[in-house]
Amino acid sequence: MSHDGVGLRAVTRSVAFLTAGVLAVPALAGCSEQDEAGKPAAAQDIASAKRDRIADGGTLHWAVDNVPETLNTFQADADAATSRVAGAVLPSLYRLDANGHPRRNPDYLESAKIVDREPRQVVLYKLNQQAVWSDGREIGAADFAAQWRALSGKDTAYWTARNAGYDRIEKIERGKNDLEVRVTFKKPYADWQSLFSPLYPKDVMGTPDTFNDSARRRLKVTAGPFSVDTVDRKAGDVTLKRNPRWWGRPAKLSELVLRAVPREKRAAALAGGRLDLAEIDATEAHRITSAARETTGGRGAPLTHGPGAALTPGRALRSWAIAHGSDEEAADKETTARKKRAKAVAKYTGQQSALRGYVVRKSLEPAFTQLALNGSEGPLADERVRRAVARALDRKELAKAVLEPLGLPAEPVGSHLALAGQQAYADNSGALGDQDTGEAQALLSDAGWVAGGSVKEKKPKKGAGAEASKEAKDKKAKDAKHSKDAKDTDEADGTGDDGTYIVGGTDDKPADDESPTVLAPRKRDGASGAEKHLAQDGKQQLKPGGAPGAYAPRGTRAPGPAAVGPLARNGKPLSLRFVLPSGPGSQSLRAVGERIARMLDRVGIRTEISKVADDSYFKDHIASGQYDLALYSWPASAFPATDARPIYAKPVPAADGSLNVEQNFTRVGTDQVDQLFDQAVGELDADESRSLVRKADARIWAAAASIPLYQRPQLTASRNGLANAGAFGFQTPLYEDMGFLKKS
Repeated sequence: MSHDGVGLRAVTRSVAFLTAGVLAVPALAGCSEQDEAGKPAAAQDIASAKRDRIADGGTLHWAVDNVPETLNTFQADADAATSRVAGAVLPSLYRLDANGHPRRNPDYLESAKIVDREPRQVVLYKLNQQAVWSDGREIGAADFAAQWRALSGKDTAYWTARNAGYDRIEKIERGKNDLEVRVTFKKPYADWQSLFSPLYPKDVMGTPDTFNDSARRRLKVTAGPFSVDTVDRKAGDVTLKRNPRWWGRPAKLSELVLRAVPREKRAAALAGGRLDLAEIDATEAHRITSAARETTGGRGAPLTHGPGAALTPGRALRSWAIAHGSDEEAADKETTARKKRAKAVAKYTGQQSALRGYVVRKSLEPAFTQLALNGSEGPLADERVRRAVARALDRKELAKAVLEPLGLPAEPVGSHLALAGQQAYADNSGALGDQDTGEAQALLSDAGWVAGGSVKEKKPKKGAGAEASKEAKDKKAKDAKHSKDAKDTDEADGTGDDGTYIVGGTDDKPADDESPTVLAPRKRDGASGAEKHLAQDGKQQLKPGGAPGAYAPRGTRAPGPAAVGPLARNGKPLSLRFVLPSGPGSQSLRAVGERIARMLDRVGIRTEISKVADDSYFKDHIASGQYDLALYSWPASAFPATDARPIYAKPVPAADGSLNVEQNFTRVGTDQVDQLFDQAVGELDADESRSLVRKADARIWAAAASIPLYQRPQLTASRNGLANAGAFGFQTPLYEDMGFLKKS
């Protein structure tokens, strides 16, 4: 949902995923609450260093997915790059520390507290006396009021993505002096600390025109350690420079360049010296960690990775025979191919040498991957079937498969609304229960799905004489064309595993002593990239194409416990469409999806895995409800009562007759969950509010429409000598402290 590493507040601003919020909650009062939250599952990894060890000056090139379409984080098309710019150039009254706890930002805020509760909640902000905008004007009540009016939802001329929290404000006034801001709420609001982060100047928020258009491409007035210098869309760079009016600790870097580099090209960009810091996937992480010791293997030793690695002695001998044979055309082709291989090997080896200048920083993102179950129709509309799916999953096995190869803690996530270390965290998975094959089968049986149930086949229409013969011929020709098209598609994309295939199906009824054959994607050159590199989700947090085929001969036993026969009810088989992304950065999600499919097969649930293009995965499948099962990620929030409510709210009919699901893409919700969220967001006692949030989470678990699996790994390539940057985990980056270590 990445962020990468963004807060949930950002997600709910845009269904396309999203922008960031710098989040905070009131301090805990009870030690029991703190104990239940625990510590973050993994520490941050940013090469911490004191400022006196960091050189003054230098330019940091930091990879982003794309140049942001807008610099206004409150617009629907804001993304992670938008948030990164805002974090460096605009005020944030609160930010998260390395443990996921919110802290007042003293550069902007001397204090903030509730000074009245009756008859209205009133919050008094006291601003830092030195806090000024880059044009010299003091930050004050006028900026707070302009942002409230823009985001309150009252003026529809403002193209805002969401208004949560701001719609509860009644008025904003100047306090005793220009440094005080009084905010009066018309309804109690527990998450008041989520507001005004980031804070935009009144020049941006003052009119619909400046909000909608002016702030999309430029930010003339800023108030952070950096300011926006240029946005070069052609070159793909956003350049930030030191803010000469910054009153806080001076930025160590003279420039911060956010460079748009696709994830599949980041290894080459790192090797070419175009990047100093970049989030990467497990494949690139392995290349970097092995670069110091990986060479061509010495004289006569083959490469173990990269182009040319598969050139065995037997293939080399055959190449020699062709090159010295009578077929000159074949010899020429082989010579050309050998030159290309040699060039590819040289390029790969050169990149490996350059990658020795980087180190992999690793932690866990403040985001979790979940299995989503669409409960709007079909078998999953029955809560018993959803619960059976959940009870069939071994979440510990899935977490270990993803995280253990990276040396990261492999614990399943126990909450939909917070992560370990956050103040609202509590493991409520007990409301649903752990993996239990027997219980899963019992739930399915109770719902009427039985093994060996008859399945009604659609009978083809019968023709007579020549007509029947023509139909048969047409069908044969159509099948042949489909087979050829599938083959051509495989060869064109080089993967051979896009499209739809069925897990749990069989060509023939197995013998009594055989387990059913599991159909899976056809493999090329050994295990798929997904199985080899299971440890990274990719940044596509919502996405699914392919050709049928089996990688094992007919009759081969399925791995793991023997599967029961496919289930059926009323003549229909229990088969679920499992939609997955097909892009190069989503190998891990596909591998996890295949593991889940095998787990479901063991209890008799067939899955039709359908892989679709990344750019259509979310909008055409997840958001539109065209799926039964899907994998995508949600970032965690320090304000779940506000930010998570749209994700789990009960869908309601809209005025035009459609169903308003907000961000609840499983389309499953209950009145009780909605009520608990409403109570939590209006409860000013911090402990009581968190207790209500945890109760809501337990009800969400019981509904079994969203099954949290594991916290996402965060892998970052960092140039040697770069300090205070890397895998941030929960922490809001401290842009002013980033820099390169002084040379000894």
